Amino acid sequence: MKFRAVGIYDARTLGIPQMMILGLQHMFAMFGATILVPILVNSYFQGEGLSIQVTLFCAGFGTLLFHVLTKMKVPAFLGSSFAFLGGFSTVAELDTGIFAGMSYGEKLPYACGGVVVAGALYLVLALIIKVIGVKRVMRYLPPVVTGPIVICIGLSLAPSAIFPILMGIIISYVAALIMNAAGMTNADGSAILNFAGAASAPLIGVPDFFVCKFNITAVLAMAPIAIASMMEHIGDMSAISATVDDNFIEDPGLHLSLLGDGLATMLSAIIGGPANTTYGENTSVLALSRVYDPRVIRLAAVYAIILSFIPKMAELIGSLPSAIIGGISFILYGMISAVGIRNVVENKVDLTIPRNLIIVAVILVCGLGFSGGLTFTVAGTSITLTSLALAAIMGILLNAVLPGNEYVWGEKKDE
Repeated sequence: MKFRAVGIYDARTLGIPQMMILGLQHMFAMFGATILVPILVNSYFQGEGLSIQVTLFCAGFGTLLFHVLTKMKVPAFLGSSFAFLGGFSTVAELDTGIFAGMSYGEKLPYACGGVVVAGALYLVLALIIKVIGVKRVMRYLPPVVTGPIVICIGLSLAPSAIFPILMGIIISYVAALIMNAAGMTNADGSAILNFAGAASAPLIGVPDFFVCKFNITAVLAMAPIAIASMMEHIGDMSAISATVDDNFIEDPGLHLSLLGDGLATMLSAIIGGPANTTYGENTSVLALSRVYDPRVIRLAAVYAIILSFIPKMAELIGSLPSAIIGGISFILYGMISAVGIRNVVENKVDLTIPRNLIIVAVILVCGLGFSGGLTFTVAGTSITLTSLALAAIMGILLNAVLPGNEYVWGEKKDE
């Protein structure tokens, strides 16, 4: 058995049964957050959004692909990314250009096309890091830029959670079951819980894959979010390295982990799934179990793929009342913004410095003020720069041109 510190690095020594149980533990750790993304996106697209089955398949397959590309060394699970919720919400409400008159279901493939381009940006960053080094790249993506962008992502979603918040906080799924059994209904007369879909769904079935589509407006709504999600990836890789006591940023290298995450995201979106990202939930399981073998993560990925072929389970999850979804949303969107604030605070971004204050102010105003985006026509094509796209573009440009950028990635400021 191989030990570093007090961790187990080869789970095979524990025996097959215990390895399988550890894999289940990792699957349950990622499950709630992974399926929450399609549930929320469905609320934006009025029931015509992402499939839970496709999402689980993409999470499992994407994780296995990530492990292959990182030389089977990194114990990371790739689940659904919350960072792109703002982009999905924006695309769902687009009504200019080709989107005018479209149904929500017709808009969804274009949102996924935007995610494909966002994933491609991972590949671009991976190549640049491989060629010129991580420190020179990160100089243009400091916390003063990425932190406020994450804050905007959370706050821009907040209005969609306000209406059902009171019921969402009070009512649990168990309470909904009791009320439904007692014959109570929603205000419009519909059942609080509808199990018809679960009852009629087959036990085994192929996920509802579809092919993504591309449009410049949808791409501009989605692609800039990659800036925030790539920073999340780098942070997660640092956390996994610290937990396992192995520097994965050096070996197999940050460029390979970004490549794996980017390709997993691209392939997921091509077949109708959400963006993927490394999951902190599974890093917590690593810390608690002290079993650091990537094999147990790959078992969790296989379990996720198996679950993706069980439609009855997906329909049962889809029966969650909108009130409960609203309550979850209320907490989640606040937490997304809080992550951005934490990024600014932990990196000791000095807002008494005028350049930093200007960058943060412009990002927040662009991200929250241009609720309808900025629409213009180029060569007869209507293009809309969404609020998040404007925020990202302005933040990066200002950070590049304003004097005084002294940020060096990997160096902590003195207390």
